[in-house]
Amino acid sequence: MYSREEIKQLKQLFWTKFGQFMALHASADGEKANWINYKTGIKHLYFRMDADKKLATIAIQWSQPDAGLRALMAEQFLQFKALLQDLLGEEWIWDMDGMDEYGKPICRIYTSLTGYSVFKEDDWAELISFFKPRIIALDEFWSSAKYTFDIFK
Repeated sequence: MYSREEIKQLKQLFWTKFGQFMALHASADGEKANWINYKTGIKHLYFRMDADKKLATIAIQWSQPDAGLRALMAEQFLQFKALLQDLLGEEWIWDMDGMDEYGKPICRIYTSLTGYSVFKEDDWAELISFFKPRIIALDEFWSSAKYTFDIFK
């Protein structure tokens, strides 16, 4: 069992390594990207990556407090579903009525990888292989779709 500090350090080391690996890749717009803390430029809209002892997840997540605006954002994403799937090369889960860990409503489009742990350094290559092509595809998607989301700024 890991202490809270060991958990923090291992996760931080993994994300640092991932960030160093991804630093070699420019964004779809040719700019330097902060892949781990990806900025969409839209309030309450995030590209999230997370990994723990059993599960790795990558998601487009929006937590707009206004239910009407959350629904409008969902409609915008639905209009781009074919493009998103084409760029990702796979079907993701669309959860339009989720809750975050604090009980606040969120919408997510996500996929997960099970059976690998961020706490096992031997699993890091597999986790990086999971995250890398998907965050690059999300960046490419966002390069094409972001302008239609400007109404939510």
